[in-house]
Amino acid sequence: MNFDPNLKHQMVVWFTGLSGAGKTTLSQRVNSLLQEQSLPVITLDGDELRAGPCRDLGFTPEDRTENVRRAAILAGEQSQAGTIVLVALISPMRADRDQARRIVESRGSTFIEVFVDAPLSVAEARDPKGLYKRARRGELTHFTGIDAPYETPDNPALAIRTDTESPEQSAARVLDFLLGLNGDGGI
Repeated sequence: MNFDPNLKHQMVVWFTGLSGAGKTTLSQRVNSLLQEQSLPVITLDGDELRAGPCRDLGFTPEDRTENVRRAAILAGEQSQAGTIVLVALISPMRADRDQARRIVESRGSTFIEVFVDAPLSVAEARDPKGLYKRARRGELTHFTGIDAPYETPDNPALAIRTDTESPEQSAARVLDFLLGLNGDGGI
């Protein structure tokens, strides 16, 4: 498909799910597919945000709410410039994701929630950073899926099961969805 590079692409694609569900992998692959189309895109990853503008935050419910708020503000600002913003962030609470949507939409951008779904057992088996093991040993508290809740989205724009399809298949599904938005504020 060909895209008009002069179109404004004011959208935030918000990938939410458990740690280890595949949010970062998926957002990176979608980023690559969009770049292949010469579309302006940036990824805001939860780990990178925690190392930068959110480094002063912990993992209490209040800190998580603030982390999501800051990510939404950054994403909204980037999208206002016509950049497609991919956000990979656990963002476990519906109310926080709803607030993110309000922040993004108040800046005139489209908010697209993508639920990156993998059963806890799969996410825990992947455990790239050893966080689930640490949480199970009691070394980490407020860990989503162990001693802190994750509220699944009620009506995500798209739900991706990373335990039943490859990262390439998942990224292609996201891209197809975004292409389907063309004419309705999409790409």
